[in-house]
Amino acid sequence: MSVNKEIKRVTTHILQAMKGKGEKIAMLTAYDYSMAKIVDDAGVDVILVGDSASNVMAGHETTLPITLDQMIYHASSVVRAANRALVVVDLPFGSYQGNSKEALSSAIRIMKESGAHAVKLEGGIEIAESITRILTAGIPVMGHLGLTPQSIYKFGTYTVRAKQEAEAQKLREDAQKLQELGCFAVVLEKIPAALAQEVSQSLQIPTIGIGAGQHCDGQVLVIHDMLGINKGFRPRFLRQYATLYEVMNDAIQGYVGDVKAKAFPNEKEQY
Repeated sequence: MSVNKEIKRVTTHILQAMKGKGEKIAMLTAYDYSMAKIVDDAGVDVILVGDSASNVMAGHETTLPITLDQMIYHASSVVRAANRALVVVDLPFGSYQGNSKEALSSAIRIMKESGAHAVKLEGGIEIAESITRILTAGIPVMGHLGLTPQSIYKFGTYTVRAKQEAEAQKLREDAQKLQELGCFAVVLEKIPAALAQEVSQSLQIPTIGIGAGQHCDGQVLVIHDMLGINKGFRPRFLRQYATLYEVMNDAIQGYVGDVKAKAFPNEKEQY
């Protein structure tokens, strides 16, 4: 029996119960009302309003350019559509690193202005002060370890992280620290499956994997990647459940052709 089958709203408490029962957590991104409505109606447990909006919605090369105001705009649109899923919003680059007061202010703005249910921050021990300050205000925090896209210029690559023991050990310590601080869950991105399994089993809070193997407590993908809207992006961890680029392209070409041929609108499609 699904832990959350009959509930009206997924909460952090429900996610914890799902881990305890061994029920996997399904999480997807969304950035606008229409897509979020489809995702929520389909039964997704958590909707992430990711800073990946910088890439898929605005066309930037990295997640760094997106602003707090833009994240609030996207989050507000998603919250209006989500009747059941827990909505988590990324704090964007520059809104929390190195200044815990600014981190709290950023998190409060997201919660008050968008109506979201939690925020997500990238990093471990180095952002402990920011996480603590946000949690003290009663705002739930999801952590994010492994490949942290906001640090792309530090890493210099999007390749798998924590393959070396020193980095793997830091990840283990960071995960424990996030749990100790009070985070309700942690995303593990693009790390070896064996390490993700070890961390998942060592934590009481749920882990959400992306490119981290099958033993995490849940999985997350970017909706545009999963639906095949992004043409040509096919990393190993991505399973495409549709190829909407082709479907949409064919439909639009059909529309253009009908307009050019004066076949649309016809007599039945006018007043």
